[in-house]
Amino acid sequence: MQKEIQKLVDLGEMLPLMEEFYTIQGEGYHKGTAAYFIRIGGCDVGCHWCDVKESWNADLHPPTDVDTIVSHAISHSNTVVVTGGEPLTWPMGPLTTQLKERGAAIHIETSGAYPLSGTWDWICLSPKKIKLPQQEIYPVANELKMIVYNKSDFQFAEEQAAKVSDDCILYLQPEWSVRDKMIPLIVAYVMEHPKWKISLQTHKYLNIP
Repeated sequence: MQKEIQKLVDLGEMLPLMEEFYTIQGEGYHKGTAAYFIRIGGCDVGCHWCDVKESWNADLHPPTDVDTIVSHAISHSNTVVVTGGEPLTWPMGPLTTQLKERGAAIHIETSGAYPLSGTWDWICLSPKKIKLPQQEIYPVANELKMIVYNKSDFQFAEEQAAKVSDDCILYLQPEWSVRDKMIPLIVAYVMEHPKWKISLQTHKYLNIP
C-alpha cells in the first residue's frame, strides 16, 4: 500500500498536506484578499529564519488526495494560494488542473528552486541564496518578494530583480524577527530605489494565520 501511495505522490495525485485554512492574504500584491491557503509539506532549501520549519519534513504530513484538497478549497474561496514548504518539490499539475476546472484563481508562493509545474494565475517568486531559482521561472514571475534579513540582502535583491521581466512587481519584505532593525533600512532603500515596494507580513500584525 505504501508503494502505491508513494507512486500517487510522485505523480502529484496525492500531496503531503501540512495544513489548509481560510484567511486573509497578508503579504505582497494580494494582501488584504480573502484566500484559501494550501500548505504543502517538504522543503530542502533550509532558510535559518523560516517560520514554518515544521513543513520541511514531508514524511510528517499525510499524503492527501488532490480531489479532497480541491473540494475543501473550493468550498471556502475562489482564490487559492499554494505554499509550503516548497510546493514545486511535487508535481502541481493535477492540483491546478482540478482547481482550474472548478473556476479558481490560483496563486503560488515559491522559491523557484524546483522546475515549474502546474498552471498559475499568479506566481510569487521568493528566491533564496541557499538554493537559487530555476532559470525558467524568472520570466513568468508576477511578483518578486525578497526577504531582507541583513544589509547584504539588498544586493541579492538587485541581482534577482535583474532576471525577472519588466512587468514583475518588486517587493522588499523584512524578515519578521529583525523587522524593527530592517524596516528603517528598507524604507530608505525604497525611497532611493522607487522601482521597489515594501511588503509587510500584515497577517502577523492582525494576529491571523
